[in-house]
Amino acid sequence: MGELGELLDAGERLGRDELEALQLERLRATLRHAYENVAFYRHAFDGAGVRPEDCRSLADLARFPFTAKTDLREHYPFGMFAVGQSEIRRIHASSGTTGRPTVVGYTERDLDTWADVVARSLRAAGARPGHKVHVAYGYGLFTGGLGAHYGAERLGCTVIPASGGMTARQVQLIQDFRPEVIMVTPSYMLTLLDEFERQGIDPRTTSLKVGVFGAEPWTEEMRREIEERFDLDAVDIYGLSEVMGPGVAQECVETKDGLHIWEDHFYPEIVDPITGEVLPDGEEGELVFTSLTKEAMPVIRYRTRDLTRLLPGTARVFRRMEKVTGRSDDMVILRGVNLFPTQIEEIVLRTPAVAPHFQLRLTREGRLDALTVRAEARPGASPGQRREAALSIAAAVKDGIGVSVGVEVVDPETLERSVGKIKRIVDLRDGA
Repeated sequence: MGELGELLDAGERLGRDELEALQLERLRATLRHAYENVAFYRHAFDGAGVRPEDCRSLADLARFPFTAKTDLREHYPFGMFAVGQSEIRRIHASSGTTGRPTVVGYTERDLDTWADVVARSLRAAGARPGHKVHVAYGYGLFTGGLGAHYGAERLGCTVIPASGGMTARQVQLIQDFRPEVIMVTPSYMLTLLDEFERQGIDPRTTSLKVGVFGAEPWTEEMRREIEERFDLDAVDIYGLSEVMGPGVAQECVETKDGLHIWEDHFYPEIVDPITGEVLPDGEEGELVFTSLTKEAMPVIRYRTRDLTRLLPGTARVFRRMEKVTGRSDDMVILRGVNLFPTQIEEIVLRTPAVAPHFQLRLTREGRLDALTVRAEARPGASPGQRREAALSIAAAVKDGIGVSVGVEVVDPETLERSVGKIKRIVDLRDGA
């Protein structure tokens, strides 16, 4: 790896056998820690007829019960914590849009670990000490902003804590401060692109060299769109609050072939979303994580609902996960056909005359569900081009996915912009 090899930390230098020995040691310690200090896990393990000492190999983890987001919500706020309140140094929480938020806590050591894995992620993305990093993830209870912030500082970068919103000001800061790296959701990056062009600034002339995008699924088509319009390397970062925050896995800039999971801290499994059966590497299913080094809130076999598959490592020894194709709970079943927003995104992004901004609207017509794709026209698109784009999208959905949808091409800037995770699906069905 040349110069890069000199930058890798001790965990990244492990051989596969050394890594698996470390994983087993840390896994056994985590199971004991959870069993002894979290009533939920003690009852769950006892109910499944397993104890921490029953884990003698990595494969034995499959004998232990899953943890779901509902479990975290049912033990709101601090029932999943494995240490006393005096040891908690920070608390984060999800937005709680579907009920109680999920709450996560961190000890001093957890915060150090988190900063380390985000620093490792940024280095893999192409950031280097001395670079300026524009953080446009939201700050506050959301883990994105502060997770990115402390990781960039740990790497030795200069942080610009822009947070989300005030899009015109973000463009000014990028122009004036000249950061090399931006960390932001991919959907908000598109909003920034529109603002650059609205101000008459060619996005390809900015100082940005690397974009680190996460917090929502995005496609290869969106990568190409961003890279071509911004002249930068667009790479994926993965994380979720319940497991740690951003920095659980990272795409390496030299390969851009999926996200290397930092397996010395997070043990991945792929399971059948319906049966829960563990699937072999290479098969697509639901991603499940067990934390290996967390103190405040260890998670055992946490069901992420993200759909992907595990692949061998390339740029690092750690296994890769493919870019998330969707979430099992985001899947729309339309007249018996499974459909994900990312499938529509791929079609919209390759359709001339429409912008990358779209939304899916579910309605009910009589006894049948119906879906309408609402996509924004690019500025200057003629009525004829709009009609042609609508027909093209409808035909591509029918041919590629196998279901008929309505398509509306609306005026530019009609659809609500998001400074964080974009809401792709609007369910207008009665009783939904």
